[in-house]
Amino acid sequence: MKTITNGLKTTHRSFFALALTGLLFFTTVQNVSAQSSYSTGTHEYYGNTYNLGLGPGYFGAYLMRSPYLTFNYEIELLPEFTLAPFVGFSTYRSNPQIYGNSSYRYRGTIMPIGAKASYYFDDLIELPWRWDLYAAGSLGYTFIRKSWPSEYRGPEGDIPGIRPLFLDVHVGAEYHLNSRTGLFVDLSTGVSVIGVALHR
Repeated sequence: MKTITNGLKTTHRSFFALALTGLLFFTTVQNVSAQSSYSTGTHEYYGNTYNLGLGPGYFGAYLMRSPYLTFNYEIELLPEFTLAPFVGFSTYRSNPQIYGNSSYRYRGTIMPIGAKASYYFDDLIELPWRWDLYAAGSLGYTFIRKSWPSEYRGPEGDIPGIRPLFLDVHVGAEYHLNSRTGLFVDLSTGVSVIGVALHR
C-alpha cells in the first residue's frame, strides 16, 4: 500500500508540473508575441464547445492507476455560465487477489455520466482574450463493472472505494490557439485532465 501511495504522489506531482509548464509556456509565447488584447464591450460566447480530455485515473480503495478519458459538450445557459453533459471512461486490471491456491486479477470498468456546470471569470478579472479561467462542479452517475476470469469461483463483490454517485469540483484554464481551437487544463477533486477544446 505504501508503494502505491508513493507512486500516486509521484505521478500527480509529475502531472501538475507538466500542466504548470504548459501554462507558463503559453504565457511566455503570448507575451513575446505581444498579443495581449482584451475583450472590449463584447461578450465572449462559451457555448457550442467540444472538450476532450485525458489524464491519470486512480480508482477504488487500492488506487488502481489507468488512463481516464472524458468528453463533454458545453452549452451556454447564461453569460459566463455553461452546462456540459459529459461522459468519462477508464478500465484497469487489479492487483493480484489470492483465492485458494491461486491469484486472480479482476477487470474494473468505470464510466461516469452526468453534467458539468462552469462559471467563467474572464470578464470579472479582465483576462487577455486568449485565456479562459473557470470554476466548475460535476454531478452524475457512475456505471461500474467488475469482471473476474472465467476460472475464478470466489466471491465477486463490488470495487472497493467506488460509489455510483459522481461528485467533482474543478478549476481550469484554457488557452485559445485561435478562434476555433484551444488547449485546457482541468484540475479537480476527482480526475484531472489536459485536453483540446473545439469551438463551433
